Amino acid sequence: MSRFTRFVGLVRRASRKPPRVIAQRLVHEAAAQVERFSAPRLARDFGAAQLLSAIGSASIDEAWRDLAARPFILPEGVDWRAHLPADEANQLRVKANAALERRVTLLGAVDVQLGTPIDWYTDIKTGIGWPPRFHKDIDYNNLDKPSDVKLPWELSRMQWLMPAAQVYLLDRDEAYADCVRAVIEEWIDANPYAMSVNWACTMDVALRLMTWTWMFHALHDSRAWADGKFREKFLSSLYLHGRFVERNLEKAEINGNHYTADAAGLVFAGLFFGRGKDPDRWQELGWRILSDELPLQVTPDGVDYEASVPYHRLVAELFLFPAVYRLAAGLPVADNYRQRVIAMGEFTASYARDDGTVPLLGDADDARTLPFGVQPINDHRYLVALIAHTLGAEQLAAAYRGGPVAELLFLLGPEPAAAFTGRALPARASTAFPHGGNYVMVNDRDHVFIDCGPIGLANRGGHGHNDCLSFEAVLDGVHLVTDAGAYLYTASAVDRNLFRSTAYHNTPRIDGEEINRFISPDILWNLIYDAVPEVHDWTPGKDADILEASHAGYERLSAPIRVKRRFRLEHATHRLTVEDRFLSASRVPHSVEIPLLLAVGVEARIGEPGKVILHAGGKSFAVTWQSDGDWDVAVEPARVSPSYGVELPTSRLIWRSTGELRTFQFTLAPGA
Repeated sequence: MSRFTRFVGLVRRASRKPPRVIAQRLVHEAAAQVERFSAPRLARDFGAAQLLSAIGSASIDEAWRDLAARPFILPEGVDWRAHLPADEANQLRVKANAALERRVTLLGAVDVQLGTPIDWYTDIKTGIGWPPRFHKDIDYNNLDKPSDVKLPWELSRMQWLMPAAQVYLLDRDEAYADCVRAVIEEWIDANPYAMSVNWACTMDVALRLMTWTWMFHALHDSRAWADGKFREKFLSSLYLHGRFVERNLEKAEINGNHYTADAAGLVFAGLFFGRGKDPDRWQELGWRILSDELPLQVTPDGVDYEASVPYHRLVAELFLFPAVYRLAAGLPVADNYRQRVIAMGEFTASYARDDGTVPLLGDADDARTLPFGVQPINDHRYLVALIAHTLGAEQLAAAYRGGPVAELLFLLGPEPAAAFTGRALPARASTAFPHGGNYVMVNDRDHVFIDCGPIGLANRGGHGHNDCLSFEAVLDGVHLVTDAGAYLYTASAVDRNLFRSTAYHNTPRIDGEEINRFISPDILWNLIYDAVPEVHDWTPGKDADILEASHAGYERLSAPIRVKRRFRLEHATHRLTVEDRFLSASRVPHSVEIPLLLAVGVEARIGEPGKVILHAGGKSFAVTWQSDGDWDVAVEPARVSPSYGVELPTSRLIWRSTGELRTFQFTLAPGA
């Protein structure tokens, strides 16, 4: 993309913004243009003298010792091998050895050999790359190509190297420290300040910054990291990361996880370096942004407003880890900040299932802040314990329902981690999160997660999907109904739009229309907010839970229709009944589709009229339905994306009817 084309695009988009936002963007762009000329000089000239002057140290070795002595979130003096369960330690070693051999599995790319030196600019799935140049000149979306910039970005976050540093702590084997050092040096040499695709997204710079600070504290005393030239190169680059984040904050009219990550990175950079005008300003600015954004981005009942369960976990970590770092450094965390993050933990405790899975609501790109564990990407249970212990929430601690230990051990230390293990599972309670728009019907054998919320990002769309009144269901301990997940972003605009479409969710579709309209096929993170929800009844009870809600998505049609859905979960029988009513003053005929996406591994067979038999988990379930109208039922191929870049085959039930709108009711229950 030429500079002129990019400028025209900016002008076109800016014309739709308020004057205040336009002014802020012009200032930001002006600063970026200045950096176009200053960045190459800074990359070339910033070294020991400039770094030592900035942080007030006499030598690199003195700075190294001082930085290592500063408080951090890595527990000190721990015999890691004595406290990490053997199976988790062995899993970490497998991951560490893969890093040693430069083999990665990430974002759907499986066991890829990276080589030496690593090609940091290329999508390892397609081989399409972005040659190094000033970061503002790089068009990284490439919607006309199957490339995915998230692959080089994820590689450059270097979280895939963290197991090598963890195994160094376990075994004190210098090979792992040497591996991390070699990869970091290669990255620094190949990615001068602001001059590659790996500087094009500030969020990724911030996440890499946080990873590097953790690696420093894990590996600073290794022989491999003792070389003075490496120390100078590493600390200088890390300092420039902080500088870059401050100068390239991803502030928008409505902010999301990118701006939050930028702020978290500033807190880490400031607290890591500690002394000097820049570090003081970084941590103060980062913490002020986090404190301001937390009540804007997270509802009072603890739900991230981007309308995505995977992003809820990421955002909770982004608000949590800087708070933990501040507490370690002896700095305060306000009570209202603590309480809002604790509320995020309460939402997590409600949606996270005991098998280590979560509802696939909304977008997912597998993003983490500092991943310490070996569990699958969709296991969020650890987050409950981390928030409960670090922010002092006893009631939340009592809701922790188990999971792997590594996430707890490497942040909390041995004694708190041990205190969370071996507990009896607490009883579950059905819970409403009305501000976030999520409702959880639950008992010890059933888990039904229902979305009745807005589309996300303050009704812009963002990471939310067309899933109002959609749901996931575990009945009698078996996962039967799932969300489709997200699959891909810019690598395929077609798939991106399919996975966020109404047709890919368990909610009625009328006349083939979206419940929230797409703006255009190439606008991948915005929707027109049509499906405004309304909850009419939420009655959790000892015998049954009831939720009744509706949305306005089809009131825009020439013959307006309001979709109203009623859920009833019977706790003793594990029976879930869903009733759909289509409220309209007109008798104009319509086509209606009611899909039911089945979890991977669920087998479906159409039986006698009015019945479908499901087999899963060694059990049988019956799906029955009734209606005044004529409905056709089919079992069709479908797909599910449990994590970014991964799609798995499954099937879906779908009922179809054309004609006058009729009430439709279906029931899922154990037994054939």
